[in-house]
Amino acid sequence: MVKICCIGAGYVGGPTMAVIALKCPEIEVAVVDISVSRIAAWNSDTLPIYEPGLDDVVKKCRGMNLFFSTDVEKHVSEADIVFVSVNTPTKTQGLGAGKAADLTYWESAARMIADVSKSNKIVVEKSTVPVKTAEAIEKILNHNSKGIDFQILSNPEFLAEGTAIQDLFNPDRVLIGGRETPGGQKAIEALRDVYAHWVPVDRIICTNLWSAELSKLAANAFLAQRISSVNAMSALCEATGADVSQVSHAVGKDTRIGPKFLNASVGFGGSCFQKDILNLVYICECNGLPEVANYWKQVIKINDYQKTRFVNRIVSSMFNTVSGKKIAILGFAFKKDTGDTRETPAIDVCKGLLGDKALLSIYDPQVNEEQIQRDLAMKKFDWDHPVHLQPMSPTSIKQVNVVWDAYAATKDAHGVCVLTEWDEFKTLDYQRIFDNMRKPAFVFDGRNVVDEAKLRAIGFIVYSIGKPLDQWLKDMPAVA
Repeated sequence: MVKICCIGAGYVGGPTMAVIALKCPEIEVAVVDISVSRIAAWNSDTLPIYEPGLDDVVKKCRGMNLFFSTDVEKHVSEADIVFVSVNTPTKTQGLGAGKAADLTYWESAARMIADVSKSNKIVVEKSTVPVKTAEAIEKILNHNSKGIDFQILSNPEFLAEGTAIQDLFNPDRVLIGGRETPGGQKAIEALRDVYAHWVPVDRIICTNLWSAELSKLAANAFLAQRISSVNAMSALCEATGADVSQVSHAVGKDTRIGPKFLNASVGFGGSCFQKDILNLVYICECNGLPEVANYWKQVIKINDYQKTRFVNRIVSSMFNTVSGKKIAILGFAFKKDTGDTRETPAIDVCKGLLGDKALLSIYDPQVNEEQIQRDLAMKKFDWDHPVHLQPMSPTSIKQVNVVWDAYAATKDAHGVCVLTEWDEFKTLDYQRIFDNMRKPAFVFDGRNVVDEAKLRAIGFIVYSIGKPLDQWLKDMPAVA
């Protein structure tokens, strides 16, 4: 029986291994992590992450051929294929601080694999890693190999949170990169055979190691670039009276461009986009390509500008101060159908409003108070370290109140900010919300989910990103 072990029971490792176990009943799959609480959650009825469809998959396989364990060394030593899906945060100090990936966790995983292995292994990079990481890992493994043969593969994930299970069931492509040697090619075939249980072979792309590693960074950079492109247009639309929804619809009808990732918003978030672009920038700089580095830097600059612009619009619209005013924040996750708050634009928007002494009342159907308080108190990039290495629960920010109901969040508020596109925010009783708010009542829609005309008819002053401005907003322009 082929045995697979995955180090890291997070957003990538957990769902990916669960689907492999479901689709390959003859393969034994173990997901290991040093976090006792996280493994306990995977073994309970309340999984540590929210992902539509994940519960069903885990419950079908757990205890049959899918196991979650803290006994890392045992499962690694027994495995034929070891996936490594550990955190690769952005460095906060030292060489490459603020851009380069910190490979501390990757390196310690590689050393542990070398220490405990008693048989030949295929080691698979699953985390997003900088180009040429495989080379470094290979050196660590081979210098500590005790005669054991290690083959390194790169198999980057292309999951979108909220649709991860569907993406795993029916991927656009599976990418496997390996060495162009007989051993490397044999390892590629072994992993291809696992995916071929359910993925058509023509969707399994085999490349060299570096192409696979760079393809992941490039894919995320291209997607983020589309979002920053439409967000840049949204600022111009507001200035000229154009409607960004109409512009992006017209642009997306061009089959060469297509409609995906053309929704203007308060900005992109999630664990990958910013991190991967910073990584790409650093690699370009290290390879003497400053013009290329600056090109990709601009994608992040526009994203930061969009969040700042949104906060400035809120403050300027409300008589240039939000001090002491209650602002309702609807949505904190970086997008709908996930509880993930990593790099969510809501953090920067909330911090901007708190900096102007606003009182925030936050509601998100999938994010709890502890997570919100932690995110608002954490330093940049701290979120990407394992939970037990993050700063301990910080003191609560007194200006922040987390509630479990949109109506409680908006009661007596001066303004409402929609920061996540949860479907329920489209169908709220906005008349009821208006009746219970201070006047003038403002709605700042950072996801373009509300019906502006309907809300204006109720009496709201509405700001939607990239849409023609209310006269009120024209009279009180935002200072960039």
